[in-house]
Amino acid sequence: MHGTGRRLRRRALACAAAAAGLSLTLAGCAQVDTTAPSTVRAEAKGAPAKFGSVDCRKAKCIALTFDAGPSENSARLLDILKEKKVPATFFLLGKRHIEKYPELVKRMAAEGHEVASHTWDHKILTKISDKEIREELNRPNEAIEKLIGHKPTLMRPPQGRTDSNVHEICEELGLAEVLWSVTAKDYTTNDSALITKRVLEQSSRDGIILLHDIYAGTVPAVPGIIDALKQRGYVFVTVPQLLAPGKAEPGKVYRP
Repeated sequence: MHGTGRRLRRRALACAAAAAGLSLTLAGCAQVDTTAPSTVRAEAKGAPAKFGSVDCRKAKCIALTFDAGPSENSARLLDILKEKKVPATFFLLGKRHIEKYPELVKRMAAEGHEVASHTWDHKILTKISDKEIREELNRPNEAIEKLIGHKPTLMRPPQGRTDSNVHEICEELGLAEVLWSVTAKDYTTNDSALITKRVLEQSSRDGIILLHDIYAGTVPAVPGIIDALKQRGYVFVTVPQLLAPGKAEPGKVYRP
């Protein structure tokens, strides 16, 4: 109860600040205050870009991300990404996913993809206690570390719902939050052509595409999405590479 009361007081203060015209904006009272990849890159000095030679300060970069896996569709997705030579960022769920498909988690890391967290059981973090938030974030981190040798540094909150309290706990746990700018709403349809159309209509430089490899229509849409965006001059990168030579900072939220 003590943690819940603290959280509610923080949220009330944050909303009051937003109402007073300050820059702080949070879920539940307004939009989340985020940092754009271009801002991170502009503020960084001198470091080389991560994961190869792509420099998103010059290239027309876009990040392909997948939530809520691994699933029975993920092996095929990894085959496609390998064939197309495209890196992705996977925000993985723990319960029924990481624990069910550990070899796929290992394969994601081995093939150069960024392995990140989507919590343990997809609980809405703004509606649970501090203790539960820590459990939702710690459990997948520990499970992933056992499989690939290091903990994730990136997290995507379920439904994108976050607030100042979640930011504070993420900072404590060494996690940055990553939202998105492109959504196909693939949880509403198995029509691969429609999923492709929605992604292509919304895509722009520095975009972060949200897809779910748990749904039947999504993975079949990926080759067409990749080919069409490559034809438009896009270079696919992981989220860390999109920010490079800057880095995501724990406790901050990133979105184009």
